[in-house]
Amino acid sequence: MLTTLTVENFALIENVAIEFGAGLNILTGETGAGKSILIDALGAVLGNRCGVNRIRKGADKLSIAATFSDGLRLMRTVSRTGKGSITANGKPITLAQLKKLCASLIDVHGQNKSLEILREDNIYRLIDDEQIFSELKEYQRLYRALNSKIRELADKKSARADNLRRLEFLRWQEKEISAARLKPNEDETLDAEIKKLSHAEKITEHVKQSAMILNDGDYDVLTALARVEKHLDDVTRYDDKLNSARKLLEDARINLREAYEEIRDYGSSLDFAPERLDEIQERADVIYNLKQKYGASVNEILKQLDSIRDDIAAAENFDSDVEDLQKTIAELNRQTKSHAERLLQLRQAAAKTLSKAIEAEIRRLGMEHAQFEIVIESADKFSLNGGDKADILFCANVGEEKLSLSKVVSGGELSRIALAIKTVTAGRDNSAATMVFDEIDAGLGGVTAKTVAEAIAKVSSGRQVLCVTHLAQIAGMADIHLQISKSELNGRTITKITRLDESERVKEIARMASGEESTISIDNAREMISSANKFKRINKFGNA
Repeated sequence: MLTTLTVENFALIENVAIEFGAGLNILTGETGAGKSILIDALGAVLGNRCGVNRIRKGADKLSIAATFSDGLRLMRTVSRTGKGSITANGKPITLAQLKKLCASLIDVHGQNKSLEILREDNIYRLIDDEQIFSELKEYQRLYRALNSKIRELADKKSARADNLRRLEFLRWQEKEISAARLKPNEDETLDAEIKKLSHAEKITEHVKQSAMILNDGDYDVLTALARVEKHLDDVTRYDDKLNSARKLLEDARINLREAYEEIRDYGSSLDFAPERLDEIQERADVIYNLKQKYGASVNEILKQLDSIRDDIAAAENFDSDVEDLQKTIAELNRQTKSHAERLLQLRQAAAKTLSKAIEAEIRRLGMEHAQFEIVIESADKFSLNGGDKADILFCANVGEEKLSLSKVVSGGELSRIALAIKTVTAGRDNSAATMVFDEIDAGLGGVTAKTVAEAIAKVSSGRQVLCVTHLAQIAGMADIHLQISKSELNGRTITKITRLDESERVKEIARMASGEESTISIDNAREMISSANKFKRINKFGNA
């Protein structure tokens, strides 16, 4: 809800701060006092065009600020140089951001025909009830899934050439690794064998010398131990204290005999063929080259081979995946179309019922020959809102063709149509919390004026309404009455806004009704206000 509007140096307005309240805020004043200027200032802070020509004569810049009940404060300034700024709670925002922000805050119905109801999404908002919304949710789920799969298929098709090149490369890699016929840990085994064969001569010599030392050479350790054992055998005949030493020597000889035999057998098995070293070095080179490409060890290369084979299988299934996607898309398209058709039927039925009610209300508001129709037709393609398109057709006079609402009505008629819509849908649509009607009473009088006044009062029971009017019947319904007047000060025309108390309201309504403040007009104004208050009490809305 709009709580305060502050305007500085905008056209005739030098500096005003207006406080608004809940319910129906009426703005009245003589022609040329500045009512439309005030609405223009409000439109500017909501994102409408605002050029340097709107800056008050003698001022360097204009500024407009709007404060809302949720704490939001919007400010817009325009300087003589053409530079401007827009802030929301002190932080700079763009004009596009301002318009988007204000779309849900204030709905202005005036002479510029920029009605919120003309936007297709808001037409849907009028007709979509709980049943339609439930159907819409399922449709949107399918619609999003369909578009996701369509994008996935497009990506797949665009990647087809890349997939073929990748498949060819993967197959080449698989062939290169498979041709090597690698075995787990083969590189470690080859390294050990190369190390052994590379030192064949040293190994042979060391084995030979070790065997000779133990049993075949000048040292002949085993023979020497046997002699020592014999000497100790002779000693133990006379003294058994060396029995332990004798036993240790015997064990040592046995162990050395086993070691000797193992060394001898190892030496007998040695076969250091030079061609074998060449063979395994060549094999090691093959593995080394593969390591440079696929991993630091044979085991890592084999693991990479498994991964390559998995990738080949996935790449070979590319066409199959495309076919599966195409089948999925066809089924999703069928389901989406089915729900879109169901949505179309529900909306057409709801639009027909709502159109009749709104048309009746429009006629009650003074356009007795009006024809109003919300048209829902099948669209050429699906969108997030469904498979249909929405428009409002209107005809004000007998014998004329119904055309799109935006093309055939004046600003005043648009305002009354908007009022009719809001009256019929009051309490169930989720449009802006604040509505502005600028001179909705154009061409009205008598009974119709009273009907319009009651309709505006009804709409204001569920939201804040700002209404510029020349009709006393509408002004009589006010919860807050603001008078706009102009005067001269120091040779300059200025606009002033005054919040009227009850006695001041009576005088203003008397002036609006008869052009003067006579005893009769005053009594008539009091009766008009009393009647309005009674209407609001009976209908249990307003602040009366």
